[in-house]
Amino acid sequence: MPGSKPELVSILAEDEPPPYTVECEQGRSRFLLICDHAGRRIPRKLGTLGLSEADLQRHIAWDVGAAALTRELAARLDATAILQTYSRLVIDCNRPPGSAGSIVRLSERTVVPGNASVSAADAQLREREIFRPYHERIQAEIAARGIERRETLLVAIHSFTPVFHGAERPWHMGLLYLRDARLARPLLAELRRDAQLVVGDNEPYAAGDQTDYAIPVHGEGLGLQHVGIEVRQDLISHPDGVHEWSKRLAAALQAAAAR
Repeated sequence: MPGSKPELVSILAEDEPPPYTVECEQGRSRFLLICDHAGRRIPRKLGTLGLSEADLQRHIAWDVGAAALTRELAARLDATAILQTYSRLVIDCNRPPGSAGSIVRLSERTVVPGNASVSAADAQLREREIFRPYHERIQAEIAARGIERRETLLVAIHSFTPVFHGAERPWHMGLLYLRDARLARPLLAELRRDAQLVVGDNEPYAAGDQTDYAIPVHGEGLGLQHVGIEVRQDLISHPDGVHEWSKRLAAALQAAAAR
């Protein structure tokens, strides 16, 4: 139709980075780390989605500090880590495609102009070129370990804001899971050995079949022991914090796995 927006035939240009990066690819640890909201990059064809650079630095675009924490934790554990490259505002890689949280028009209190009128075809492109390759790489890693008869303990790394809709969050970190708490319970016990830490049990978020993807699909769906780790982002927004928390989490994860 005259004046209508042309449909895209591809989201990513040939010279743009792939939808994921892999750290410590030859790692021999039982742990497999994933980071669904590691990056804040937006494909050039989508511009800035109508947002300012300041907005694209915020939690609405990515999990601040999560990528750095994942990489350092991978090095400490000798664990393979798979990290998403593109912003959750393009398509959220921890939401079921087609769900309300997959491609948001409003994130917290911020309108996302570039997502105001995403056609079904454009949504499918985002899913095909960004969401699917990332999750297929995770599935391939798990399958390869299965062939080798290597146990996999899946750990999803996230960060959360200290304040949400005006309410302060008291937790330093939280552990997320659904019905299977085989890894979450011993990890919670290890972390709570430090009386100064406030550790949430399915706080500040509770994992769910409709609101999450990685844990229900790759964790529970494949029968893997798993846990989602949320760290308050002001604690890991700087190198010293990343170093401290990677050291703490590596020790706690290894102790929990041994139990």
